[in-house]
Amino acid sequence: MLNYLTSGESHGPQVTAIIDGLPAGLPIDITQIDFQLSRRQEGYGRGGRMKIEQDRAKIVSGIRASIAMGGPITIVIENRDWPNWAPIMDPVLPIPENLDLRLERLANMTTVPRPGHADLTGGIKWGHHDMRNVLERASARETAARVAIGSLARQLLERFEIEIASHVVRIGGVESLVSAESLAIDTLRKRSEESLVRCLDPETSASMIKAIDLAKKKRDSLGGVVEIIVKGTPAGLGGFSQWFHRLDGKLAGALMAVHSVKGVEIGRGFAAAALRGSECQDEIYHSKKARPTAKQFYRKSNNAGGIEGGITNGEDIVLRVAAKPISTLNQPLNSIDVKTKKPAKAMVERTDNCAVPALGVVCEAVVALVIADVFLAKFGGDNIKEMERNYRSWLKASY
Repeated sequence: MLNYLTSGESHGPQVTAIIDGLPAGLPIDITQIDFQLSRRQEGYGRGGRMKIEQDRAKIVSGIRASIAMGGPITIVIENRDWPNWAPIMDPVLPIPENLDLRLERLANMTTVPRPGHADLTGGIKWGHHDMRNVLERASARETAARVAIGSLARQLLERFEIEIASHVVRIGGVESLVSAESLAIDTLRKRSEESLVRCLDPETSASMIKAIDLAKKKRDSLGGVVEIIVKGTPAGLGGFSQWFHRLDGKLAGALMAVHSVKGVEIGRGFAAAALRGSECQDEIYHSKKARPTAKQFYRKSNNAGGIEGGITNGEDIVLRVAAKPISTLNQPLNSIDVKTKKPAKAMVERTDNCAVPALGVVCEAVVALVIADVFLAKFGGDNIKEMERNYRSWLKASY
């Protein structure tokens, strides 16, 4: 139902996103897009690029008078760093010979791929020996576009009382043991946003900040784990008829496509492998006091993370995402010059040394896009009023 594409380079004029499939008549709050973009730029451990950029969404199609028109919506986010890079990034002009020293270094030292990046694999795939032709598009700058259109998906879901939040569970070797399971969504958001690292526990937050400072001192980087929670989803989203209908597969695939992500868990995830079946399955109960979106069925546990058989069961969707340390380091790693095939030191660029707090924001957006897609598949219509009628009808139907 929802289709979207992003385009643009890290140091090009802009990043752009086009999303198609949102219903006509959906009210759009532009300030909420900018709010989510600003959240993405925050978090302890972010680098100098975030001091340059001040991401703002520019709507160039699909919305009129703050209402979705029904056609594709296009969002542009300008790169304020573009003028500094225009001499070597302009798509038409040749690279001038009179570059300043910094730009000359960047223009000439792109034949050495950085370990952990798409530099070498992308160069092999596309036939480039200039790694900048790869790294500019492979950059995590692209996630700004996904956060922007993810905000549109969130606004659709929030109209149906579906809410998404996240918090940081681990940075490097520092882990928070505070559970978000019983927290109301507003409390979870408040406590997460009050922390510089978006961790629910103040003491653990302080330890995480120290770990980031130590890594920065050593010119190194840290990865970590974030947890994303979706509250208010109705039972019945997703499917099992075909493998590509399964919601857990859709979510895992979309989250694995976020930069630096190397692992996704749903519910108990890998910990479930150590449990007996009687300990792992969530026993089913029924009460007229249960949420109508769950058809009055409920579980006292949520080991499944809100998804059974590829379909939502009405409980909270709980996801954990593990990200490796950022590959761009402030110390040169060993590599090979792809032209000479001789050993060389990889290029060092301006970078974050920890982007885990921002990762949660990006993952929220990605999850919103997936949930909105399956929600539209079940309740969708050409306009928001039609969707609301479909949803109300489903709520009234008995099971």
